Amino acid sequence: MTVYFIGAGPGAPDLITVRGLKLIERCPVCLYAGSLVPEEIVHAAPDDALVKDTAPMHLDEIIADMKTAHDAGQDVARVHSGDPAIYGAVAEQMRRLDALGIDYEVVPGVPAFAGVAAKLATELTLPEIAQTVIITRTGMKASSMPEFEQLEILGQSRATLAIHLSIRNLDYVRRALEPFYGADCPVVIAYRATWPDELYIRTTLEGMKEEVRKHKITRTALIMVGKVFGDVSFRDSDLYNAEYSHVLRNVGKKKKVKVA
Repeated sequence: MTVYFIGAGPGAPDLITVRGLKLIERCPVCLYAGSLVPEEIVHAAPDDALVKDTAPMHLDEIIADMKTAHDAGQDVARVHSGDPAIYGAVAEQMRRLDALGIDYEVVPGVPAFAGVAAKLATELTLPEIAQTVIITRTGMKASSMPEFEQLEILGQSRATLAIHLSIRNLDYVRRALEPFYGADCPVVIAYRATWPDELYIRTTLEGMKEEVRKHKITRTALIMVGKVFGDVSFRDSDLYNAEYSHVLRNVGKKKKVKVA
């Protein structure tokens, strides 16, 4: 028996991996985070499967269902949104399963920031503009941030930022980042990325709070910050440069053709 932690992707049902979908289709137990996982995905579970939304459940209840499945020899599809490795609260579940001696595996999924970049047709790492992507959040009532991961510190990198769980903390986001990025730095507010009611607001650090208030967004939004979201000039990379040699392409050397 195995518990499979499956990343369902950012919202669109067809962005789940083939591996993840096949596991859902065969597992007799499906526990899913209903607040963020599309119902279409869990509809793929077997007709006689136990399918349960864990949104109203606490950790002990979720682990108890996994233990019951373990005792019955039934595999469990534990379906999370996005990728389980990012703000998935899976580590605490794994810790409990370790203590119980229950096997588990992780199936990666498409993270929200990747879904946003795809919908905007934007590369997050442009040559000589940005070569680093920082995935972070800000401290709220539920949990604080580690001392050295405050935005005032991360912002000094001027990297492309994907800020989760912070749409109600925009005053702080602007105050922390403006000294490094500037008030006119491009910002994208991505509301429910890849869902049918998705919304993408292009704005700036200075204007983002007003735009968010105008659209009445209070949750389920990702704040993307960086020059790559603006009208920026950048040079071509060397990857496909005709004058650049690498291990798979030797400039100036003709490829030998074998003659039968």
